[in-house]
Amino acid sequence: MRIARWAAIAGLATALACAQAQTGSGFIFPPLSSGHALPGTQPDNHASTVVELKDGDVMAAWFGGTKEGAPDVAIYGARLHQGVWSRPVELARASGVACWNPVLFHTRDGRLWLYYKYGTHPSTWKGARKWSSDDGRTWSAAEDLPNGILGPIKDKPLVLRDGTIVSGSSVENGKWTAWIERSTDDGATWTSFGPITVPDSLDIPNAAARAALVAATAARNAPSSSSEPDDAGPHTKLYPPAKTTIGIIQPTVVSLGGRHLRFYARSHTRAARIAVADSMDDGITWTQARFIDLPNPNSGIDAVRLRDGRIVLAFNNSYDARTPLNLAVSRDGEHFTVVKTLEDGPGQYSYPAIVQAANGDLLITYSWRRQTIKFVRLPLRGLP
Repeated sequence: MRIARWAAIAGLATALACAQAQTGSGFIFPPLSSGHALPGTQPDNHASTVVELKDGDVMAAWFGGTKEGAPDVAIYGARLHQGVWSRPVELARASGVACWNPVLFHTRDGRLWLYYKYGTHPSTWKGARKWSSDDGRTWSAAEDLPNGILGPIKDKPLVLRDGTIVSGSSVENGKWTAWIERSTDDGATWTSFGPITVPDSLDIPNAAARAALVAATAARNAPSSSSEPDDAGPHTKLYPPAKTTIGIIQPTVVSLGGRHLRFYARSHTRAARIAVADSMDDGITWTQARFIDLPNPNSGIDAVRLRDGRIVLAFNNSYDARTPLNLAVSRDGEHFTVVKTLEDGPGQYSYPAIVQAANGDLLITYSWRRQTIKFVRLPLRGLP
């Protein structure tokens, strides 16, 4: 009986390993802490983006370097082909300053775009981009975006049926504010709408947010101790609710049907919840923002509208920590049910990116302890 039990367990493990090999799920590249890292692997890797390519391959990109904001931080990318990730390659680098937050997406004309930021700090970012006509095998030279346009700030833009690009952007200079950048000519020219933020009068913490702030204050004043594993990475700190309203950033835009668009945004507020704003004219004008009943520990999120009309949101289901990392589903874009946990261990699992593949699968990438980027392919049958 014991032999049969262990044989069954071994068989399950083998089946899981085979499934992961076929889908590419798992680390895109081994982290330095694994002892099997590839030459050139960076210690800090974050802010990934994911796109399905025309031939069914998948491409991911992220920024990596010695630490966030260091002058050596560049944009890297890898391609998933027949269940195997390629070695990461450098896609973009700026002279003497860090690169940040790459975003990959296709425009109506079939071009694959890589938008990213560069600068010493988010308050001084400049937007830049490259394009590819062969789905990422070769790239154009980098070009700067016009002054005042940063491009999609973290998450993929929404490309409407007529090709209009509706891109979530934001500014972190003083009070954080969200913006919408819109293009009707595949990115040749842009208009912007904003600033959009949550009125201070709506920034009211609930009991959970108040408790998180109290706990974080107590932890900050306690003697230093940690039960984190040695490979949990340097970014295991708490991200408690703000003491005053800082604002919202990094909106992810979805369609709710017709000309109704909605964005979901990261917030650094007393309420510590995800914020939303709405447009009833395909993203030309927007309401001010308000909160929904999902927490946000000042951490990036992403959302996608499935072809069946449901909204899937990837986020940290916490008021003060970037763990756990969860998926929530909504049929109306307003009321969400948490349906899956991607990670719930110690450390930071953050900045998810999510798209729906042509076959219906969800393709998800996220920062794994800031050491590597993890990829998950989730068939819709795995989503209640």
